[in-house]
Formats: sequence, structure tokens, C-alpha cells
Amino acid sequence: MASRKTGIYGRQAVAGWLFTAPMIIILGLFLFIPILMALYVSMTDWNGNGSPFGGSQTSFVGAENFTSLFTEDGLTRQTFMQSIGNTFYYVLFVVPLQTATALMLAIVVNNKFLRGKSFFRTAFYFPAVTSGVAIATVFLFLFSNTGAVNGFLGVLGVDGPQWFSDSRGLLHLALNAVGVGDNPSWAQGQIFGRSLWEWLSGPSVAMCVIIMLAIWTTTGTFMLLFLAALQDLPVEVDEAAELDGVSPWQKIRLVTIPMIKPAVFLVVTLGLIGTWQVFDQIYVMGKGAPANTTMTPAFLSYSQSFRSFDYGSGAAMAFIVFLIIIGLTFMQRRLMDEDRVSRRTRRAIAGRAAAAQRGSNLVGAAPSAGGDPR
Repeated sequence: MASRKTGIYGRQAVAGWLFTAPMIIILGLFLFIPILMALYVSMTDWNGNGSPFGGSQTSFVGAENFTSLFTEDGLTRQTFMQSIGNTFYYVLFVVPLQTATALMLAIVVNNKFLRGKSFFRTAFYFPAVTSGVAIATVFLFLFSNTGAVNGFLGVLGVDGPQWFSDSRGLLHLALNAVGVGDNPSWAQGQIFGRSLWEWLSGPSVAMCVIIMLAIWTTTGTFMLLFLAALQDLPVEVDEAAELDGVSPWQKIRLVTIPMIKPAVFLVVTLGLIGTWQVFDQIYVMGKGAPANTTMTPAFLSYSQSFRSFDYGSGAAMAFIVFLIIIGLTFMQRRLMDEDRVSRRTRRAIAGRAAAAQRGSNLVGAAPSAGGDPR
């Protein structure tokens, strides 16, 4: 047995390592080692002068850069927490809308009776291959005070807002519409240096433009992922659903979506990662203005490092965002775990069956307990 393990299987292992060694070396040099270097920088007070590794002008501060973002009052913590709140609302709107829109478009272009499929697939995917900076510049013109969007709203009799100068949050506007004043007493509690009222601001009017831009540019890519999953489904399933007389909505909800659950998980995961790392649109469309309501942690990390020359704090922000992404992905995986859901369903079914069995036993035992009714 020992010779067999070190024979052909041993040669296969050596061959496998030889084939994967180039990629392992490349990933190590350009991914894992830089990550470890950035983690070390996040624990120093490096200001860009000299080398962060053993330089005389750099001191090791441990976790101070991380803890200061949550405990020390100041502009840095306030701006960082505001960027976290902005990105939370950005993710909350973008991920569900882009996922639902991409799935809808994939179902449309996958229809066997649709003519011109190639045209529609290209048209829907075209924004994804266009330069993000170019699209952001176009949106700046479209949503300017005298742009096409406000011009169209003016035709409808609506006075359009100043999109890139309006820092009011949508939730604040909605609460004000129902009579809730600014900063009420019940919302003045402090959470990480910001009041509850500030956390509940919702996405600003300016952030809404970036949300629309993100949905428009990313939907095409996710549409292709859904389209590949739909085309891999067996035709017999659709035919069986049609024979059972289910409606199109029931087929999508009860048949299609459960069968493409891995694709849904992939799309949502990529959406979470992409939205928490948004940078280029923020850089082009105001650099966080107005009033930092479009600021994101990715752009703030860049600004803290390359503008304020506080590389330690900037790297710490980047790693906090990394941990947030890991945590959200883990939660999503738990929620969409088919084995976990099926185990919970089996337990529920077993519980109902046991209760029904106990009920039937009681019904069967009742006549014998009461004796002969005659």
C-alpha cells in the first residue's frame, strides 16, 4: 500500500503542484503579500515618508487606527461613520434592484418567441462594457440643473431638484411629509458619534443619481449570468409547469428561481462586493459632495491615505470594509443555504406529522376509554 500511495498518486500530486505553481507564485507576489503588507501598515502611523517597514519615522501603534474609528470623537470618525451609513443605503437599494432587473431582463431575452434576441442582449449588456468614467460624465450632464431630466420633469409640471447639490435624505423628506420635524427628541441618541436621526437620513438626493447609474451599468453583466443559468435548465420542467396550468408568475417564483438559486447567490454576492467597493463614480461625481452624503469608505480610504497622508488610518478603513463584506457574505450564505433550509423544513414536517399521529392516537383511544356507549 505504501508503494501504491507513493507511486502513481504521488506523481499526480507532483504534477498538480507543478501546473499550479506559476499561479500560486503570481497570487502570492501580487495579492497575498501586498495584503499582509497593507495589514501591517494599518497598524502603524506611516505618513508616506520613508519606508513603513522599520523606518525611523514610522511607529507601530497596534490596533489604535481601528479602535479610534469607533471610539475617538473627531472629524475622522464622523466622516467614516457617515460613509458607512451612505454605503449601507446604497447597498440596500442597488443590490435588490439590480438583481431583480437582471433576472427580469434575462427571462425576457430567454423567451423562445422573442425576435431580435441578439440585438436586445447587446443593448442590455452595452452599458457594462462602456467606460464608467464616461457614463458618470454623461449622468452629470443629464442630471444637471438645466439637464435633460429636469427638462423632462418641467414638461410634466414638476420642478426638478438640484440633484448634485441636494444633501437631504429621502427618509428625512418622507418623515417631514408626514409631519415629523427635523431631529426629533426620540432620535437624538448617539451611535458611534452620530445621532439616530443622522443614521436614519436615508440616501441623499445626490446619492439617488449614483444608485440609478450603478443599476444601469451593472444589470447587463448580471443578466448574462442569469441567462446562462436559465438556458441550462431542463426543458421538461417548463413543459411540466405549463401542463400543470401554473401562471407565468407562479412558474418564476416556484420553479425558475429555486432552480437557479446558485446563480442568485453568485449575483447577490458579486453585487455586495461591488457596492461596498464603489469608487470611480464617487470620484467623478463630486468626491463625496454635497456634505459628504455621497462619501463611501473606499473613497474615504483613498482620500485619507493619498490626500491626508495618514496611510495607517486609510488602510484600517479598507480592512474594516473587508470584514463587513466577509460578514455580509457569510450571513447571505447562511440565509440561502439549501441544506440548512431543507433540514429546517424536514424538522417542521416531522413535527407536524408527530402531532398528527398523537392526535389520531387520542381519537382512536377515546371510545375504548369511555366504554361501550350502549
